[in-house]
Amino acid sequence: MRHTENEIEEAASRFEKLTDELDPATVEVDKLDDLREVAAAAETVHTYEVRLREAVEDARAHGRSWNHIAVALGVSRQAARQRFLHSEKHGVSQ
Repeated sequence: MRHTENEIEEAASRFEKLTDELDPATVEVDKLDDLREVAAAAETVHTYEVRLREAVEDARAHGRSWNHIAVALGVSRQAARQRFLHSEKHGVSQ
């Protein structure tokens, strides 16, 4: 299931607020290092997803076919087109 940028930012904000409000002196809390790592990894994935979408839009703007993009991604033409066509329709590429 994919999440929108807003949903990811809201989850990160809730997590930050939760960790900021915890007082180890009064609350028994497990170490949160693993959850912080999950949040950091999710943020990294989101950042690279944005970069990938921009790169695909740029390739399309430069006339690259879905076949060329699919080869670069290591997926089928249909998979590449289905994944990125929506952003192309709402972006700058045609």
